[in-house]
Amino acid sequence: MPQSRLVVGGMRYIASVSFGKDSLAMLLLLIEKGYPLDVVVFFDTGMEFNSIYKVRDKIVPILESKNIKFVQLSPDKPFTYSMIEQKIKYKNKPGYHYGYGWCGGACRWATSYKLRAIKAYKKSLNCQVVDYVGIAADEKDRISKAIQNGKKLPLVELGMNEKDCLQYCYDKGYFWDEDGVELYSILDRVSCWCCRNKNLRELKNMYLYLPGYWKQLRELQSQIDMPFKGEGKSVFELEEKFEKHRDQLCLEDRESLK
Repeated sequence: MPQSRLVVGGMRYIASVSFGKDSLAMLLLLIEKGYPLDVVVFFDTGMEFNSIYKVRDKIVPILESKNIKFVQLSPDKPFTYSMIEQKIKYKNKPGYHYGYGWCGGACRWATSYKLRAIKAYKKSLNCQVVDYVGIAADEKDRISKAIQNGKKLPLVELGMNEKDCLQYCYDKGYFWDEDGVELYSILDRVSCWCCRNKNLRELKNMYLYLPGYWKQLRELQSQIDMPFKGEGKSVFELEEKFEKHRDQLCLEDRESLK
């Protein structure tokens, strides 16, 4: 059995894993190909799809059997508190407002929380760290910046694109099932269910096939003044649009769910 290298000083190899297709494929490949690996870090916003937690729960015993430490980090305050209730001072004028609102686009406040928490954890190790990050070979816009920041990109080294990563996970028996729907058949990325970066196709599919999550989006929108996707595109307005086109769901979408 590999021996843990978690002692003061020296070098530590850490994989940041969200348990989506790319980071999971990276983790499985690190283990399969014998890369040095000491710690797997997962930042739990509390707003992940249930299937993400299911995948996590399948992986943790594997890590334990290989003496790889699993660390789960979380925000200092609940996600919805920061989104809706937190008192925030305006930057360019006097006064306050409450809540950061939707996370995504130019306002990725939850990403800042995640990066800060991971940075603090790495600092606590008091040693040099090698960061494995699950960026795929075809994510050209992300690769250069990651390399400049000193990240190690196993998927790029192995020539694994996003499609390869998804198929690799499927071949290994990992799926993202939500009430009989495979998430990657209706979503481009399995990020937080309330992420503002979801495109209209993804949101339409959430409305049609994931009513439980859509209900939660409606509840959040009722407490947030900012329309989810911008002017004229609140969750309620999008719902009206999607409902009108329910019967026009294309054959391609239907086939992808089989």
